[in-house]
Amino acid sequence: MCIGLLAMTAGATAPAQAAPPLERVAYLPVGATARAPIGWVEFCLEQKQECNTRPAEPRDVVLSPKAWADLVQVNNWVNSNIKPITDQDHWGVVERWNYPDDGYGDCEDYVLLKRKMLMKAGWPRGALLITVVRDKNGDGHAVLTVKTDRGEFILDNQEAQVLPWNETGLRFVKRQSQSDPNVWVALGDTRPAPTVASSRR
Repeated sequence: MCIGLLAMTAGATAPAQAAPPLERVAYLPVGATARAPIGWVEFCLEQKQECNTRPAEPRDVVLSPKAWADLVQVNNWVNSNIKPITDQDHWGVVERWNYPDDGYGDCEDYVLLKRKMLMKAGWPRGALLITVVRDKNGDGHAVLTVKTDRGEFILDNQEAQVLPWNETGLRFVKRQSQSDPNVWVALGDTRPAPTVASSRR
């Protein structure tokens, strides 16, 4: 399920997280153009100002100690303060992307808020990419990929730590293009798929 309960409660403080080693650099292989998720398309119809952007030169974030601290702080705050709920229970529909302004949301809503907070703090939009994945159970899920000069890091409401993409155990499917958030690209995740227990008897 997309909501993925995280072992944190509202207002709880996550443990401090050390900065990644200087030598770590890991980037996902990017493939051909992919179809945008219907949730993003509908979000753009409702929030036109969010999607009315022009293509721009891709920019990675320089991962200074302050930038790392800010990244961890935003991830912790959103994961601690937003309560998970399915779109069906929240809105009465199967899929709806929206900001969790009422304090409730599913995975896409966590991602949208983290992205918004980081952009408001001055982070470039092109380094903050909404990403569709398969979680450790094989279910559809969304996370925020942050592109930096020291690799790509994942902000996930199912995980307390900010991790390099290749240490998450997720299967990466597609994400926003760095140059245009309205263009989506397939991801060439070449690692083997996680083992998922079959429901067949």
